[in-house]
Amino acid sequence: MKYYIIAGEASGDLHGSNLIKGILKKDAKAKIRCWGGDLMQKAGGELAMHYKKMAFMGFFEVIKNLPAIFKNIAYCKRDIESFEPNVIVFIDFSGFNLRIAKWAKAKDYTTNYYISPQVWASRANRINKIKRDIDHMYVILPFEQGFYAKHGYDVQFVGHPLLDAIDNTELMESGPFRKQNQLEPKKPIIALLPGSRKQEIDKMLKLMLSIVPYFEQYQFVIAGAPSLDRSFYKPYLKKGKVAFVTNQTYSLLHHAHAALVTSGTATLETALFKVPQVVCYKGNWISYQIAKRIITLDYISLVNLIMDNEVVKELIQDDLNTKNLRIELAKILSGPQRVKVLEDYQKLAKKLGGKGASDKAAALIVKNA
Repeated sequence: MKYYIIAGEASGDLHGSNLIKGILKKDAKAKIRCWGGDLMQKAGGELAMHYKKMAFMGFFEVIKNLPAIFKNIAYCKRDIESFEPNVIVFIDFSGFNLRIAKWAKAKDYTTNYYISPQVWASRANRINKIKRDIDHMYVILPFEQGFYAKHGYDVQFVGHPLLDAIDNTELMESGPFRKQNQLEPKKPIIALLPGSRKQEIDKMLKLMLSIVPYFEQYQFVIAGAPSLDRSFYKPYLKKGKVAFVTNQTYSLLHHAHAALVTSGTATLETALFKVPQVVCYKGNWISYQIAKRIITLDYISLVNLIMDNEVVKELIQDDLNTKNLRIELAKILSGPQRVKVLEDYQKLAKKLGGKGASDKAAALIVKNA
């Protein structure tokens, strides 16, 4: 069987790589071509396009890059036709993937979606497009199955692949991790996860670093995005007493006492490592004004959305400033707020359905091909 998989971000590359491994367990002779990254390629996929060439965030940034996006869509369609897959698998990345799905369904390809677009957050009318263009949907958040059921669409909950990703990662012990990255041997670590795209990192990291002087008893460590070279971070490293690691985010979280995290998948990863966090978000002004008018959620972090409660503090747009960051970080370093967050993290893990999401989704994709 031939499988064509499309992921457009670092998180999609991670989950796509585990999905590829799962498919190959069920279909050893599978031929897999993909849009993704180094992890998907290493897992056995033939890379058609790297996600580094496709990562545009926010409404304003997308508009600026429309020519490149349309060029990629056209190339993707030609590449699919050339490869002639038995099945196409879309992973998140809805703006791009739903356009390809409409075309693919009209061409009578079997279409699967793994990791649903966040239609429960905004633009719920996309459900009609999904029902029309997607043959099989595999969701990873516990509330998504019920949400789709209300709209007359049967989907399958497979659990969250982050549980697999964390379980499959070899974590460094404290001594070697600190020594390799020239960290102080006993000082507690505050992890800084500023995102994966240049635009968001530039906004977030400056604010995160502004509180470093107020917490001298801790050491701050930036988690570098795998898609960016260390040279990109050099200007930030000069601004304060801060360390840097790359391709070691999970080991960093494994040893962190607390974290400042840009909203996204990283908020859930941080929670699964049992690290109290402050969630941060500050977007382009135009993009934020548009998003504010179409997003219908009470929360932006996956942790709070899954728990339907404010487990972790969210500082959004104008509320994200040095003063508030300093106050909220202090609350989770010790005391009752820290204890409460850790208790809620235990409940969160139970809601996610246990390990094996990648293998469950892979088995269903092979079965339905």
